[in-house]
Amino acid sequence: MSLSINLNADMGEGFGAYDIGNDDAILKIIRSANIACGFHAGDPITMRRVVEHAKAEGVSIGAHPGFNDLWGFGRRRIDMRADELENMIAYQIGALQAMAAFCGEKVTHVKPHGALNNMAAENADYALAIGRAIKAVDRDLIYVALSGSEMEKAAQKLELRLAREGFCDRQYEDDGNLTSRKIPGSVIKDPAVATQQVVHMVLEGEIVSRNGKRIKRRVDSLCVHGDEPTALALSAAVRAGLEAAGVKVVPLTEMKLD
Repeated sequence: MSLSINLNADMGEGFGAYDIGNDDAILKIIRSANIACGFHAGDPITMRRVVEHAKAEGVSIGAHPGFNDLWGFGRRRIDMRADELENMIAYQIGALQAMAAFCGEKVTHVKPHGALNNMAAENADYALAIGRAIKAVDRDLIYVALSGSEMEKAAQKLELRLAREGFCDRQYEDDGNLTSRKIPGSVIKDPAVATQQVVHMVLEGEIVSRNGKRIKRRVDSLCVHGDEPTALALSAAVRAGLEAAGVKVVPLTEMKLD
């Protein structure tokens, strides 16, 4: 049986006159783009441009909502009420839907960013708030959730389409959550190391923590962080490694999901 996997990247994370990441080049490698929606990064012009270029490359598009934290790039943890978070997510999805409409495109998935993603992986209230926002805006949207996390459980509870996510360029803890960026080495910058990690993840159905613990996990989509200086080389190496292993890299919309 042939294997398929989705390769996604966080994109559109500049702001105004500032560009972060080589979006155009990475769009030629990945198959789904998570586009910042203006809270942790991104703006209407950037959002529309990335949607247009993604469309040209046959890349499916998704909303990448984060905390309202431009200064910290959405990587600082913020405690807030679940109902306020729900509104904040719906607002950001709607913003990208508007920019997509200019291009005749449709938003097809939602993948939380940074600290919000990390908190929702562990906090059921946050995970469910994100899920309720998705369901209210468009119940056909795919909830991209860290495999084995509270977000996965929330998607299942709310009967949303679910894509379980693994990471190309991040280390894992023994509980299956991502290692904090505060810990040296938590971000994988070596394309060869990243490729070895994801090929094993896809072929063996397990992740290996930074301490060597093996954890069974299903993965439908693999993420590369587009803001990292190594993102282009790393994503190219990962895709080549997956295809060499007989794995087909496809848009998220072509994956067989639960």
